[in-house]
Amino acid sequence: MTRLFLLATLAGAVMTGCSREAEAPGDGGATTVDQAGNGLAGDASDAIQNVQLTGGDGSALGSASVSDGAAGLTIKVEITGMRAGTHGIHLHEKGLCDGPRFESAGAHWNPAAKQHGRDNPQGAHLGDLANLEVSALGVASSKVTIPGAAIRAGGTPLADGDGTSIIVHAKADDYKTDPSGDSGDRIACAVVATAE
Repeated sequence: MTRLFLLATLAGAVMTGCSREAEAPGDGGATTVDQAGNGLAGDASDAIQNVQLTGGDGSALGSASVSDGAAGLTIKVEITGMRAGTHGIHLHEKGLCDGPRFESAGAHWNPAAKQHGRDNPQGAHLGDLANLEVSALGVASSKVTIPGAAIRAGGTPLADGDGTSIIVHAKADDYKTDPSGDSGDRIACAVVATAE
């Protein structure tokens, strides 16, 4: 009977120790995992954010998500109900989406003070993204990763002093004309990071 009691006590101690070891992250901070299975340090709310893209009249035009990962900041955009054609899309320097023209979003997100466009010898802005191709059904899907960028913690955070937004433009970005690639009016906006 004594042996049975000692074995039960020892087994309970081992199980408790294993449980505590699995729960302890080592640095006291929470850890989440991105969609590729990469570990992300920090608060889970900083690891991924989902936002609604709205038109100048307040209509829903799709959604976007931004997530931190080992390779940088990944942005996924899903467009619904937008005019067919090629549309420029950029990160803008302020986390504001005051319609109908979204001028409150400011210029492109450009922390390195470069000129606009991947085909510009003096470019590109960190917020310059590849054009969206919207189908005849008004839908589009895009995914891009920006190395060195992050939502809050990391080399270049979106959540700086005035935040950051995503803007979709009426026309295609020509990838070279400073300051915005001749991409026309701002037709959709989403705040992806607010001010610090």
